[in-house]
Amino acid sequence: MESALRRFKRKVQQADIIKEIKKHSFYMKPGERRRAKEALSRKRLRKKMRREQS
Repeated sequence: MESALRRFKRKVQQADIIKEIKKHSFYMKPGERRRAKEALSRKRLRKKMRREQS
């Protein structure tokens, strides 16, 4: 039973089902969505730069 639950959780994570549900759980204005996307992009870029420095 435990292994089946672990497999199910892994499948759900790989399919990004949770992320999709959260994305559709509330309405974001187009401008808000764009700003959030840009902020995420900047965050990823900073993280990448930090990794390259060390």
